[in-house]
Amino acid sequence: MNIQSPVGKILEEIHSSLKENFEGALPDYIPELAKADPAHFGITLATVDGKVYEVGDTRRLFTIQSISKPFVYGLGLEDNSRADMLAKVGVEPSGEAFNSISLHPETGRPMNPMINAGAIASTGMIQGVSRERRFERIREMFENYAGRALTVDEEVYRSESETGHRNRAIGHMLRNFGILSGDPEPVLDLYFRQCSIAVDCRDLGVMAATLANAGLNPVTGRRAIRGEYVESVLSVMGSCGMYDYAGEWIYRVGMPAKSGVAGGIIAVLPGQLGIGVFSPLLDSHGNSARGIAACNALSVHFNLHLFNVLHSVRSVIRLKYDGAQVGSNRQRSHSAAALLRELGHRILVYELQGDLVFSTAEVVVRNIAEHLDGVNFVILDLKRVPSLDQSAFKLFAALADSLRDAGRTLVFAHAGGRLRAFFRNRVDKSRAPGWLEFADTNAALAHCEDQLHGVMEIAEVAFEALDVLEDFTTAELEILRGCTSERRHAQGDVIVEAGAEANEVFFLTAGRVSVRLMLENGETKEVGAYLPGVVFGEMAFIDGSKRSASVVADSAVVCHALTREDFERIGLEHPGMQVKLLRNLLRVFSANLRKADREIAILAQ
Repeated sequence: MNIQSPVGKILEEIHSSLKENFEGALPDYIPELAKADPAHFGITLATVDGKVYEVGDTRRLFTIQSISKPFVYGLGLEDNSRADMLAKVGVEPSGEAFNSISLHPETGRPMNPMINAGAIASTGMIQGVSRERRFERIREMFENYAGRALTVDEEVYRSESETGHRNRAIGHMLRNFGILSGDPEPVLDLYFRQCSIAVDCRDLGVMAATLANAGLNPVTGRRAIRGEYVESVLSVMGSCGMYDYAGEWIYRVGMPAKSGVAGGIIAVLPGQLGIGVFSPLLDSHGNSARGIAACNALSVHFNLHLFNVLHSVRSVIRLKYDGAQVGSNRQRSHSAAALLRELGHRILVYELQGDLVFSTAEVVVRNIAEHLDGVNFVILDLKRVPSLDQSAFKLFAALADSLRDAGRTLVFAHAGGRLRAFFRNRVDKSRAPGWLEFADTNAALAHCEDQLHGVMEIAEVAFEALDVLEDFTTAELEILRGCTSERRHAQGDVIVEAGAEANEVFFLTAGRVSVRLMLENGETKEVGAYLPGVVFGEMAFIDGSKRSASVVADSAVVCHALTREDFERIGLEHPGMQVKLLRNLLRVFSANLRKADREIAILAQ
């Protein structure tokens, strides 16, 4: 069973916190829009790799209205050029309402394409052999952005056409200054039709994500606008898209955006995501009141402000594997190792890389949420992550909560101090924390292995049950036991010293020992560990080299030592038994080598 992505869960929380907010009013200057249900409210977030999150009334149709303006302006750029468009439509913020008559006093050029005057001028620049063909090109362009077939809401179109006297006045003024050539009525009719195209909130999110993805629809893969013009469209959205609220919007929310009087808003974070919001109650600026609040909450929660920039990489998941493919460095008995190979898929490891911002962290939590079948533990290796922002912290916190509620555990390896502090400050004392932290991935893997059913650390193994002696007869076991000496060590005792002669091999029957290397800086590093039922020290014992590492007791330890002298005596008195023991030691060594080879091949990908 998988879990809901933390992104979807957070969207639901934001939606729930705002759905009872009925501030604002329905627009009454277009009679059909005044019939909207004030309770309708939807939020969509779409990523540049095609994942769409939805909550609320995201499939409720409404008319696109002024949200059409940046898209038609982009089509005008493709049909003409930046120079031609600038000659007809400026790009300076007007600081006035959407229906203001903001024309240059000498040239009559509208201030920007986001106000009605500039939008009508942009519509007049669309190429086509007839009015019908021009509209079909506009509709097809919107379908490429939305990824589906779109139609005109005829009721709204008639209502706009019958009441659009101010827009008609603007059209005739544009004709007077030569911004429009010929009769302005066909252009005005085309403008009324483009504003009356019916969309839903999901459409808006995908359209915004298409702009975020340099003009390529991330869901369908179809191009909606040539990439070189996306920056121009986003520029005018950033400076002019929210009319006389544009300055405060970019200050607070920090994303290029466009609103429409039917209650829609789109917001674009280039290279990362697009947002679509629908709620028909408008504030005094003509923007959706709930939509403004929702976009602000999303920006704050996920740290989406355009000017808060961290380097982002799309290949954030460097490597993904499970505990059956790569295990910890603990050497376990054959039975425990076999059980781990069977159950290891319950441990899922993600090696991450690059800065973690919303877009990269979202990829991680989404991948985890979609691949939890049979998984008990999720380990996030942050060794190659130089920085995390607040949005990544919050996504991982929500993921930890979701995993805990589903009976799973989130485990961090190489976690930095800021992440550690964030999690500790938000701990709900009444609930289990839902997350664990370890210094490195090996320690995290070892802990998760121990927690799997039936693979807990075994306290003691009988001498006769040692893996390396599994095919010995009872008589041979008695002989071998007589040739070994039982050694008991306290925690911290050095059993094998690095650099010493390898004159003994050890059979571990109780406790835990670790293999430690001395680093150049004088510190020691654990490179392996042994649990009851295994043999250690066999490699140097077989080839006669000096010890390459130290072996230290991590707990009270019982082991049986076989000296080289006794091994040689067995060869003289019981040569078949010595061959069997040597063969078994080589089999253990070979199995460990093959395991290391498999893991190296996986980790080297």
